[in-house]
Order: sequence, then C-alpha cells, then structure tokens
Amino acid sequence: MSDLDLWDAEHDEHQSRRPVRRRRRRGKVWAIVLAVLALIGVGAYFGLQKILDIGGYDDYSGPGEKDVVVEVQEGSSRGQIADALMKQGVVASTKAFIEAGEDDSRVNRIQPGFYVMKTKVSGKDALARIVDKGARKGQFQLRAGSQLDDVRNPDGSVVPGIITLLHTASCVELNGQTTCASAEDLRKVAETADLAQLGAPTWAATAAARTPIPKHRIEGLVLPDVYDVRPGASAEDLWRTLLTRSRATFDSVGMPGIADGMGFTPYDVLIMASLIEREAITADFPKVSRVTYNRLAKPMKLQYDSTINYVLDRPMIRTRPEDRAKAGGYNTYQNAGLPPTPIGSPSKKAIEAAAKPADGPWLFFVKCEKNGLSCFAETNQQHDQNVRDAQARGAW
Repeated sequence: MSDLDLWDAEHDEHQSRRPVRRRRRRGKVWAIVLAVLALIGVGAYFGLQKILDIGGYDDYSGPGEKDVVVEVQEGSSRGQIADALMKQGVVASTKAFIEAGEDDSRVNRIQPGFYVMKTKVSGKDALARIVDKGARKGQFQLRAGSQLDDVRNPDGSVVPGIITLLHTASCVELNGQTTCASAEDLRKVAETADLAQLGAPTWAATAAARTPIPKHRIEGLVLPDVYDVRPGASAEDLWRTLLTRSRATFDSVGMPGIADGMGFTPYDVLIMASLIEREAITADFPKVSRVTYNRLAKPMKLQYDSTINYVLDRPMIRTRPEDRAKAGGYNTYQNAGLPPTPIGSPSKKAIEAAAKPADGPWLFFVKCEKNGLSCFAETNQQHDQNVRDAQARGAW
C-alpha cells in the first residue's frame, strides 16, 4: 500500500467521523432549546394561573365574623360588586363571589344601594345574603306632595313626613348595636346648616335662608324620588344625599332657567309648583297653574285650602272657618301673594306646569269629579254652580 493510499484511508476515516460529531452537537442544542421552552412554558402557566386564578381561588368558610355596610354603586358589574365585597372583608377573593353566581340567576337582581353583610363568609353565603331582602338598608320612597312633618289623616292614621322617613332609613343594627340619626338632629341641621353646602342649588338655598320660619326653610328642596342613604350616616350627610340628588332633578327639569320671563323668581315658581301639587291631580296641573297666575295678577288672594292645612299637618281638601280665621304666613285667605316657602315636595310635572301654565281666563276651581278632576270658572257665579254640582255628585 502506498503512502497515497494510506492518506486516502485516513482521509476517508476522518470524513466519516465529522457527520457524527455534527449530529451530536445538534442534539445538544435541541436539548437545550427544549429545556428552555419547557421552563418558559412552566413559568407562563404559573404566571397565568396567578393572574387569572386558574385552578383555584381563596374562599372563606364558617358563619362569618362581624357586620359591615357594603355599597353597590349604580351600574356595577358582577366583578365590581365582588371587588366591593372583597375590600370590605366579606369574601376572600373576587372569584369566590363570581363563581358562586355562575349558575345562580339571583346575582342579576342585585340593585344599587347599601347592604349589611357579614365578613369572612364564603362566596355562596355572600350571594345568599346580598339577595336577601333583609340585607338591604337605607332605601325609602318620597312621594310627590310629601312634606317635612308627619300628616295625620281623618281616620287617625299617620303619613310619615320626610324627617321620619329619613330617620327610619338611617337606622342600622351592626354587631348588636343600633345606630340612627335622630329626628331632632335631622331637624336641627335642616333649620341651621348652610343649605348650599349641603347640596341645594344656590338659587334655592339663598331664597330659603331668608324665610322667617326656619323650621320650614328646607321644605320643597327635596324632590320626590327613591333614595338610598348610607345607614348610620350623620344628619348632615343624610341631608346632603337628598339635596344633591334633588339638585340634579332640578337641573333635569330646567330650573332655574325655565322661570325666566315668568315675572317671578325660580323660588316663587317652586312655591307655586308645591301648591299645584297639593291642589289638583296631574291632568289639571296646567289649569291650576293658570288660576294661580291669574289671581296673583289681579291681585286677588289665592285662598288655597292646602296652605291652611299645611301648618295643621292635615291632608284635607276643605278647611274650617276657624282655621281660615287664624293669622299666619301660610294663610292665603288672609294674606295676599304666595306663602313664604313651598308646602311640600312638587313633582317634575308640577314644576313644569308652574313654569308653563295653560292659557285661560279662570280664577276659580273646585274638585267636581270623584276621580279628582276639577271644574274651572271665570266668575264667582260659575264657580258657585260648579260647587253645587260637585256636592250633588258627592265629589266635594
């Protein structure tokens, strides 16, 4: 064998070894790549699990510990409700509550408001509690025509006024102790506090502050609505909730701008609206508004029984001669012009009617139908006939 042959043999052997080492090197690289990918995958899985709480979640068990008040805001999603509960220590995690509501349609019935809940309960127990009617506190409905003080009906029953309604709504029992804003505190704040600071619109607060009868100065500034107040809140905060929401209602109806060009201040229009609310049913509001304007323009005393009964805390339509003879700022049989304050909470429709009366020459009206409708007249003679007809129908 020649040297050349030996070189060829060694060269062939060397060439045959090179692919083997390349394959081994590639195998090591792929092993490292796979190991890295595996580590990334594991990290991603546990990271995602941590973020989304996949595979489990914290949840309490047991009867709970203490009472807390939780607020559900207007427009809250299920997740936002869960977050509010978690922040107050009711549930251990948002997912505990969300999971509890996955197959429970009651979760969709949760309304904005305040709820008394137990801390450290399971998501299921929290859901069962928050949809229970007994959990919701602080809600009350204020009807059109309501006034600050209670009103006694002829049969002896009592219609609670705004102060009583607010006092009752403020009461809450937490951990065996009951907390309420007293009627006395509510009345004191209503009589002495800066109404603008409490949320009343400036045009109303300024006029109301000038009333010679402080106990009535907040009358008419709280409008009909369904209110949610925080149980256990101070008297100031309770009034602030009502007045701030009422200010938004005033804005929505166009006050004070809708009073422009009427020849009266916005507060005067509010007073007229309260009279209209108490004197008639909704269908007759614009006509009663026109009677009010026509009598004031004469000038002619309003002679509205509602103003007499306001200070007597009576809801009667008619008045007695001895009551009409009593002196006082709300006696529109003796005094010309409007009473010093509104006599109740007017509805939006009453405010609109006060700012936009119907066209007509009427100076008189009387309830003449059993459904509450009134008959209107231009002359006293026509009015007397309407009264006789109303009496014949048993409507007055």
